Amino acid sequence: MVAALMVPILLFLFGVAFPLDWITPPDHAHLLAVLRNPITKLILFGLCVLALFHWAHRFRYTLYDGLQLKRFSVVIILFCYGGAVAGAVISGYLLLSA
Repeated sequence: MVAALMVPILLFLFGVAFPLDWITPPDHAHLLAVLRNPITKLILFGLCVLALFHWAHRFRYTLYDGLQLKRFSVVIILFCYGGAVAGAVISGYLLLSA
């Protein structure tokens, strides 16, 4: 639920409000200072992981109930949650290397 509340706010700010100058965007130095903070990196990592696992869970049950593919449960679980874990590892690497 946290990802469902926070990600649209970030998308609205950085995708709509700042580019259209509805809100004065922060300067590059300030954003860089905020993004270098370990707490900010931890929060962004948490949002990425929560969003990925939310997708995996919803997609898994869409395949199970919507398409009635229960006979492929092992493959679906490996694909969905394995993809979420792989995405979490990639996002962690990108946040740590930045």
